[in-house]
Amino acid sequence: MMKPRTLSGFMELLPAPQQQMERVMDILRRTYSLYGFTPLDTPIIEDAQILLAKGGGETEKQIYRFTKGDSDLALRFDLTVPLAKYVALNYGQLTFPFRRYQIGKVYRGERAQRGRFREFYQADIDIIGDGALDIVNEAEIPSIICRTFTALGLERFQIRVNNRKILNGFYAMLGLAERSQDVMRTVDKLDKIGPEKVKACLMEDCGVSPEAADEILAFIAIRGSNDEVLAALEQYRGRNETFDAGLEELRAVTRHLAAFGVPEEKFAVDLTIARGLDYYTGTVYETTLLDHPEIGSVCSGGRYDNLAEYYTNKQLPGVGISIGLTRLFYVLGEQGMLNPDLPCAPADVLLLPMTDDLGDAIAVATALREAGIRTQLYTEKKKFKAKMAYADKLRIPYVIFLGEDEIAARVVKWKSLATGEQTSAPLEEAIDAIRAGLAAANAGKPIRD
Repeated sequence: MMKPRTLSGFMELLPAPQQQMERVMDILRRTYSLYGFTPLDTPIIEDAQILLAKGGGETEKQIYRFTKGDSDLALRFDLTVPLAKYVALNYGQLTFPFRRYQIGKVYRGERAQRGRFREFYQADIDIIGDGALDIVNEAEIPSIICRTFTALGLERFQIRVNNRKILNGFYAMLGLAERSQDVMRTVDKLDKIGPEKVKACLMEDCGVSPEAADEILAFIAIRGSNDEVLAALEQYRGRNETFDAGLEELRAVTRHLAAFGVPEEKFAVDLTIARGLDYYTGTVYETTLLDHPEIGSVCSGGRYDNLAEYYTNKQLPGVGISIGLTRLFYVLGEQGMLNPDLPCAPADVLLLPMTDDLGDAIAVATALREAGIRTQLYTEKKKFKAKMAYADKLRIPYVIFLGEDEIAARVVKWKSLATGEQTSAPLEEAIDAIRAGLAAANAGKPIRD
């Protein structure tokens, strides 16, 4: 007999945590829908040549690739490349700006480790323009992040924002345009190795002069309120066109935050944020949990100039963000932040018929379901104690007993397993009472911050 096992790096959840994950996904779908995003589902398997049009780097090393007959196939490694293909393929049928959300599994053959998976859910939103895309879309993204995380129950988070044009312009001022990618990679290590080692790396590995290295460290050390950081950036205005354009965009993004409902403490201009070094061209975002900086960014993204450049000559600029949902869920569970008090049962009511004739019990179960109450009809030949133990193990909140006395009196008897309280009343009253109890139990949020 073969021993069952799950591959390393692949997550399988037991029923209760799976219910928690589904609740998180439902909140994401509802929140994204509030902003006019349409759902999209692209194939998990694509033509390898399509997925690897950009090619090279770590991505190609990690991709799951295989052949079937004459077909060269691969599993998608993110949701952005399939989106690019989809938009290019369906350009004539889509209405722009095209706003889509997608929650789906992606696959990367990286080394499996704690909190890192080979199969994992990403939750993405993107806004794609046809030829142009207004800056207000970039200002709206923080409000979507803010509303999403707040709806999940997270309060202690911060959305850190920068603009790639500011960085590119700044490094051009220092004569480092050709080496800017290497410089930004080095600067990205600031939190891990500190300013002294960053300066040493800039000089030794990137060939930066001591004076330029000091200027870089002074630039990325600019801190304060958003207004103070923007004011400090004004001293560089007029020295580089790209920098000036980036500063104007950053000002436009911050200008609308209050109107979008983003509290100032949830948003910070941070000049160390670079994101996908050769991909993003404007605003970039990273979201961190203030009490768990070790987790890193839990939601990131930014503005790009041309989504589908490998598939079409049409200019399709966009802005998007992605949540690594599986990793976030795993880390939240590990930190004890998933709310255990929210119902995670597969049913709201377990209906126990106490008579041989099941006609009345089936009718009651049907009425409960029509009232929107998830109901399981339990007809197994078990002892009463075993039936109650079943409801208890699954944490089903209510049990309804339907015996001859109840049928004759045209009532149902129900018990709340949370309180132990037992009540008899006509079915309509039972439905109202159970609905009220369920609403109260579901009033919490899935994450305890």
